[in-house]
Amino acid sequence: MYLLGYDIGSSSVKASLVDAQSGKCLASAFYPKQEAPIISKRSGWAEQDPAMWLGNLKLATADVLHQAENVKPADIKAIGISYQMHGLVCVDKDMNVLRPSIIWCDSRAVPYGQKAFEALGKDYCLPHLLNSPGNFTAAKLAWVKDHEPELYGRIWKIMLPGDYIAMRLTGSVCTTVSGLSEGIFWDFQANSPSRELLDFYGFDPSLLPQLRPTFGMQGVLSREAAESLGLKEGTPVTYRAGDQPNNALSLNVFNPGEIASTAGTSGVVYGVIGQVNYDPLSRVNTFAHVNHSMQDPRLGVLLCINGTGILNSWMRRNVAPDGISYADMNKLAAQAPIGAGGVSILPFGNGAERMLENREQGCSIHGVSFTQHSTAHLLRAAQEGIVFSFQYGIEIMQQMGLKVDKIHAGQANMFLSPIFRNTLAGVSGAVIELYDTDGSVGAAKGAGIGVGIYKDNREAFSTLERLDIIVPEDEDQYKEAYEKWKSYLTLY
Repeated sequence: MYLLGYDIGSSSVKASLVDAQSGKCLASAFYPKQEAPIISKRSGWAEQDPAMWLGNLKLATADVLHQAENVKPADIKAIGISYQMHGLVCVDKDMNVLRPSIIWCDSRAVPYGQKAFEALGKDYCLPHLLNSPGNFTAAKLAWVKDHEPELYGRIWKIMLPGDYIAMRLTGSVCTTVSGLSEGIFWDFQANSPSRELLDFYGFDPSLLPQLRPTFGMQGVLSREAAESLGLKEGTPVTYRAGDQPNNALSLNVFNPGEIASTAGTSGVVYGVIGQVNYDPLSRVNTFAHVNHSMQDPRLGVLLCINGTGILNSWMRRNVAPDGISYADMNKLAAQAPIGAGGVSILPFGNGAERMLENREQGCSIHGVSFTQHSTAHLLRAAQEGIVFSFQYGIEIMQQMGLKVDKIHAGQANMFLSPIFRNTLAGVSGAVIELYDTDGSVGAAKGAGIGVGIYKDNREAFSTLERLDIIVPEDEDQYKEAYEKWKSYLTLY
């Protein structure tokens, strides 16, 4: 008995096949092998073709099935989907995509969110939406309505990236409360889509898909999709969540006080609270967690830094020696001391940063001496700068009452770097626990909960393997470097 999980990222699409009984991942694959392209026709814009996600999903599925050649499609009992958050996909009545998806790091809609926040007022937006409308899916749709009115008139449904993938797998158009909350469509007081927000933007409520539970039946694999993927027609899709709530699920973070982190293209610290709360300046976000209900609130406080792994990959392409691996780049960076010899890098070169009140700060390098510093100093300063941006946001979360003394993370992406994880432990004072899991494995286990193979999250994640513990060291040195870094941030 097996479970199949997909993680639809902006860099790649990953598939994992999990043995439901042992909890072990039998096979996994991701495509493309190089980072997927992001279309940026103007500064601050970021789009992707949803057909590319589907094409990479097919390649990853074929690879996984080839690796697990003894597994029969009929033995795969459920499918789960994790996806990049805050994107906008528009389809017509024939379910055809009308334009490229405006994805999470696109900042063009900032003025539309700000206008809604000013018109509706913080006394409505914060208690009801738990956020400013900001640069999320609703504001992106408002941009389309204003700049592409003919196309907007042909929209039948709007979807998040995971909703689109589920539609292509099942033919069913639906979403979740968690999904609507990440798009800033959900009113937590009314427990329904926000009529006030829809009315302000002039959106017909029929544009929103029907609601389905995060865990539970969301459709079954169509004949066309089954034939295309080499799977069995009728296989149920029983779980769907954005990548950050799903990452928390993957690390068995479900209850108040539990914290998860990830550091891929963007970086995230995600803590669960058990009551409605929000940052008065909306610098961090509050969304419905995977197990949220009106009767038993479970909300995720999300700190997101756009400029994380994307800065590290930029350094690899443009600063590090040609052809160097990330592992060797980490070794080179380790030749520089803590604090990178006084070099500080602000990593905000990937669009407007919510944490900075939607400013497009830009990436900048400070303190370089042409006689003292080398490539190693720049590479270390980039990783430290990313971590320091985490710490800046963690301090905002602490002001909301979230205690940050232990961070769960998967051993992947930036957490593979000893510099990154030691800096995070040192500057935050938190113990970091690394686990053997990822988003696609978590999505598979989420599907197992949704289909009833597991009775709850404790059973689903009872086999989760802890790989390492990083305790804070050299705290004074890291905090001194952080204060220097923060002084450059205040210049802007």
